[in-house]
Amino acid sequence: MKGLMMGAALLALMAGAVQAETLRFGYASNATPTKEAMTKFGDLVAEKTGGEVTVTFFPDGQLGGERELVEMVQGGLLDMTKVSGGLMESFSPIYGAFSMPYLFDDTAHFYRAMEDDAIMGPVYASTEGQGMVGLTYYDSGARSFYTASKPVETVADLKGLKIRVMQSPTSIEMVKMLGAAPIAMDQSEVYTSIQQGVLDGAENNEYALTVARHGEVAKYYSYDMHTRIPDIVLISTAALERLTPEERVAVREAARESTAFQKEAWTQATEAEKKTAAESFGVTYTHPDVAAFQKAVQPMYDALSETPEKQALVEKIRALAGQ
Repeated sequence: MKGLMMGAALLALMAGAVQAETLRFGYASNATPTKEAMTKFGDLVAEKTGGEVTVTFFPDGQLGGERELVEMVQGGLLDMTKVSGGLMESFSPIYGAFSMPYLFDDTAHFYRAMEDDAIMGPVYASTEGQGMVGLTYYDSGARSFYTASKPVETVADLKGLKIRVMQSPTSIEMVKMLGAAPIAMDQSEVYTSIQQGVLDGAENNEYALTVARHGEVAKYYSYDMHTRIPDIVLISTAALERLTPEERVAVREAARESTAFQKEAWTQATEAEKKTAAESFGVTYTHPDVAAFQKAVQPMYDALSETPEKQALVEKIRALAGQ
């Protein structure tokens, strides 16, 4: 009898193990608030599903760069990842709208657009045919230029500079419009490329100076704040199909709540990162007049009629300005 009871208990444990789902979540190097938000997401998923769904993380580029991670989600080797919306343009052109320079007036405008289901629902669903969809977004701040040898105070200062950009056609076009030479490469290659003179600089938020330690090789950060590109949390459609309807609801709720957590953490941490870059790495900040930058990229808006889907999204986002 005792043996039967032990056997039954073991079978119950095995059944529980079979029923439980584990979501494999890989990501590249990230700022601390974003890492904390992904951890929060995992905690919330476990809490909301009573442990029936858990999240296992493969952090800091263990499985490759952002493009490789998206391709792994497509291929079913990963269930989830978090990547820049700029990179996503090469998987779904509609994401290119977020790389349009000076699309958002400020952070509040950015949040209004990103939390409007009518705007983001179709964007998140645009990759469904590729076996993945967006779950939520994370704030990645405003992107500005940072350089090794001189500050960017005018558009003319960018002329001829070799600037790293994401693998985003829109970002590449923007840098060309500003007179620089865009070089698309993975974030992991930027430090040594600046150090060796392959690059003159890059464009990103302030965390690149500290988390990726680019402040050691690029001493000038110029607040032109040309784009506010969201990070996108992706999940494979196959992973969603493995979950029960209730579990899918829980995962989506956890994703939204992790975004709320990340927004607050990002805001609180950014000033500290700026201070660290200045005091520990000797980075100097400048604030150029952006009017000339905006004028230089206006042809990109004039050309939007050639991409109606992208134009429609840009117009919807601009309509939320000043509300």
